[in-house]
Amino acid sequence: MTRYVPLAVTACLAAVAGLSFQRVFGLGPVVPVAAVAAVVPTLLCGLLSGPRKKAPWPLWISLVLTVLAWVATVSLTVLRPALGDGTLPQTLREGVLSSWKAILTTLLPAPAEPKFLVLVSVVVWLAAFASAELALRTSLRAAPALPSLGAWAVALLLGVDGPGSNLPLAAATAVLVAVLVLVRADGPDAGVAWRPLAAGAPIAAALGALAFAAGPLVPVSAAPYDPREQVGAPPPQRRDGVSPLDRVGGWLLSPGQVMFTVGSTRAEIERLAVLDRFDGVTWSSTARFVPSGSRVPEGPKPGGRHEVVQRITIRELSGVWVPAPDRPRRVDGLPVVVDPGSGALAAAQPLRPGQTYRVESVVPEWTADDLAGAGAATGAEAEAARRLPWGPGARKPPVQLAEFRAFAQAATRGAATPLQKATMLADYLKVHAKYDVTAAPGHGYRQVDYFLGEGRRGTPEHFATAYALLARTLGLPSRVVVGFEGGRREGGTLQVRSGDVTVWPEIKFDRLGWIRFNPIPDSGRPARKDEGVAAGETEQKLEQAQKSAASQQRDPDQGKTTQQEQQKAAPVDDSPTPWWVFASIAVGALIIGYLCAVLLAPALRRRRRRAGTPAARIIGAWHQALDHLADVGLSTARTLTAHEVARFGTSSIGESAHGHLGPLADLVNQSRFAASHPDPGAADRAWRHTDELGRLVTARAGRLRRLRRRLHPRSFRDRPAVRSRPR
Repeated sequence: MTRYVPLAVTACLAAVAGLSFQRVFGLGPVVPVAAVAAVVPTLLCGLLSGPRKKAPWPLWISLVLTVLAWVATVSLTVLRPALGDGTLPQTLREGVLSSWKAILTTLLPAPAEPKFLVLVSVVVWLAAFASAELALRTSLRAAPALPSLGAWAVALLLGVDGPGSNLPLAAATAVLVAVLVLVRADGPDAGVAWRPLAAGAPIAAALGALAFAAGPLVPVSAAPYDPREQVGAPPPQRRDGVSPLDRVGGWLLSPGQVMFTVGSTRAEIERLAVLDRFDGVTWSSTARFVPSGSRVPEGPKPGGRHEVVQRITIRELSGVWVPAPDRPRRVDGLPVVVDPGSGALAAAQPLRPGQTYRVESVVPEWTADDLAGAGAATGAEAEAARRLPWGPGARKPPVQLAEFRAFAQAATRGAATPLQKATMLADYLKVHAKYDVTAAPGHGYRQVDYFLGEGRRGTPEHFATAYALLARTLGLPSRVVVGFEGGRREGGTLQVRSGDVTVWPEIKFDRLGWIRFNPIPDSGRPARKDEGVAAGETEQKLEQAQKSAASQQRDPDQGKTTQQEQQKAAPVDDSPTPWWVFASIAVGALIIGYLCAVLLAPALRRRRRRAGTPAARIIGAWHQALDHLADVGLSTARTLTAHEVARFGTSSIGESAHGHLGPLADLVNQSRFAASHPDPGAADRAWRHTDELGRLVTARAGRLRRLRRRLHPRSFRDRPAVRSRPR
C-alpha cells in the first residue's frame, strides 16, 4: 500500500499544475484535460511497476507505452473533433510543435481550441508520467514533485497577464508536496506509515493556508517576465481594403440602411475604426492586431465609468471592423482580433449578415477634476500622432500647412494649456462651418483647405479630419475615429442605420490617454429621442467637463501650478512598501517555520525509530520512552541503566508504569546483550509498552506541560542511549 499511495499524490500534483493553465484558457476547458492527463499515465505506471517484490519494467518500455497511450487518449478526448474531418495528424502536429507560439501571440484567455489544449495535455501527461516513475524508482522523498513544478513553470510563462489568480493552486501545491514527503518516509508497515501522515497533514494544511494568506502581501519589485515581448504578433489574415472613413459620405446619402442592431437597455456611441496615421491624402490605421480568446486589455482608468452589456447582430455592415462601445472588455460569439493599444476590434474574416456577438464594455466618464492640469502626451505613439507628412512623392511641404497653423493659432488665441487649445478649437469649428451631408467627400490637404476656406460646409468626415490636422499644427497628438451614434428603437432592440454614422477626433493626454472632442455643429448630431438619451448625456457630460477644466486653467501660472501639484502628489500612490511590512512578514515566517519544525521533528523522529530491524525498533522504543519520561523530570539517562530508569519512572508516575517500564527494560537489555536476535513480535511489544507509557505520562504531567516542553528548542535533540552494561 505504501508503494502506491505516493502515486495518488503525484497525480494530484500534476492535475493541480494542469489547472494552473486556467489563466491561459479559463478554468472550464482545462479541468477535463488536466484530470485525464494526470490520471491515465499514473495508472499506467502503477500497472507496469508490478507487485512490490517484483522489479518494475525497464524505463524504455514505460516510455514507449506512455507515448502510444497519450496519442490514443488525446485523439479520443481533446482532438475528437479532428477525427471526423481527417485533420487529426495536422492538428496534432501543430498542437505539439507550434501551439505555444500561437498562445503567446493571443490575448488571454486564449480560445479553447483543440490545437491549443493539446499543449496542456502533453505537459501534464509528461509531468504525471515522470512523477510516477520517480516515485516508483527512486527513494528521494521530494523528487517526484519536480516534474509538476516544471509544468507549473510552463503555465506561469504562458499565463503572464492572464485573468484570474493561481494563488489557491499554489497553496494546494505546497500542501501536496508536504504530504508527498510524509507518505514517502520510510516505515515498516502501512499502519505505521499513516501515523506521521495523520500528524503532519494538519501542519501541511497550515502551511498551505499560510501561503494562501501571505501571497497577496508578498512585495514584488518588478513586473514579471513576459515572453510575449519576444514574440512578434502576426497581422490579421484579412484586412478591409476600403477605409470606413471613405464610406461615411455614401452612408450619409443613403441613411436608411440598417447596419446592425443592438440589444441593450442603454444606448452607447459605437466605435468602429480608429485611424491614427495620415499620409497627406488619407487616414489609415497602424493597429497591431493580435488574436484574442475573448478578453480585451484595459486602457487608462478614468475617475468614473459605467458598464454596459450589448448583444449586437450584424445586418448590412460589411468589412472587418467590429462595432463596440469604447472600451470593450470581453467579446463572445465572434472570432475577433484586438489592437491592445486602442482596444479596436476587427473580425478574423469579413462580417456577414446575421452574425451575433456579445460585448461587455466599460465606458469612461471623465470629470473636470480628471481633466484639470492634463498635459499633452509624450512618447513614441504621441510623436507619431503629431506628424504632418508632406504627401506621397512630395519634395517640399504643402502650402496648406502654414495656413492650417495660422488658422489653428487664431482659433485658440489666449489658450495656455493643451486642454484649453483642444476645447477652443472644437468650439471654433462648430460655428466656423455648417453641417451638410451633400458636401463632396475627401480629407486630404486640399479638401480640408477648401472646407475651411471656401466651402465651409461638410460632413462629420470634414469636421473631424480638419480638427485632427489643426490640432497637430498646435503640437497636440490627434487621431480620427469612425463610429455610430443614436439609432431607432424597434421593440427591444436599437436599429443603428447608415445615417447614424459619425466621425470624431481624439487628443491624447498624459495620464489620461485618448479623449474625445466634438467639433460638429449641433445641427449635424442625430436627433435623440428616448433611444439616444443615455449616449447623449455621456457626451454632454464630457463636453461640459472639458469646458469646466479649461476655464479653471485660464491663468497659465495656475495651470503650471496644478500640474506641479499633481506631479508631486503622484509618487504617493507608488510609495515603497514600509519596512515594517517586510519585518512583519519575516518574523511571521520565522515563527510559523519554527512551529512547523518543532512540531514535525518529534513525529519524524518517531517514524525513524519505528523503522529498521527488530533490534533497532526496540532501541527506538526505548528512546521514545525516555522522551516521555523527560516530561516527568528525567533529565538524563547517560549514567543510568535500563532498570534504574524504570525505577525512576515508577516513582514519578506510579506503580501502573512499572508494568510497562519493567518489560521494556528487559527487552532493551536482551536486544543489546543476548546472543540471539529479537524477533518482530518483541519489537511490537516494546512499542506497545512505550505507547501505553506515553498515555500515563500525559495523564500525570498534563497536556499543556507536554506541549510547552515540545515547543522548547531542546525537543530537536535526540535522547542518549542506555549504558552499555546491564546491572
